[in-house]
Amino acid sequence: MRFIASGRYSMASGEEVLIVTSARYRAAMNEDARLVAWVRGHVQGVGFRWFTRARALELGGLSGFALNLADGRVQVVAEGARERCEELLDWLRGDDTPGRVDGVTEIWDTPRGGYDGFAIR
Repeated sequence: MRFIASGRYSMASGEEVLIVTSARYRAAMNEDARLVAWVRGHVQGVGFRWFTRARALELGGLSGFALNLADGRVQVVAEGARERCEELLDWLRGDDTPGRVDGVTEIWDTPRGGYDGFAIR
């Protein structure tokens, strides 16, 4: 495995730390991925799907959908660069979403395609 330096950082103690990442790790971060997330909490009737679509479009390069489920959760499917999918997942788990998110469960897979943009279902 080949390691490439990403930067040097000085700690408060004066110790210098070298941060490295492998070429394989960086390549994996650029690969396309499929994120399926189930968001639970007070996430229906508050514009959650609309804001999720807006955030996905803002991040760029994501396709998929946000869907209300009968049990009160919202299912989010996003395909695109893994890094962008992870940013969307961070947003879903963050404090900037409408309503109240109690938890998010996710699975990762290879993209299946077939989506035209990011839809609200």
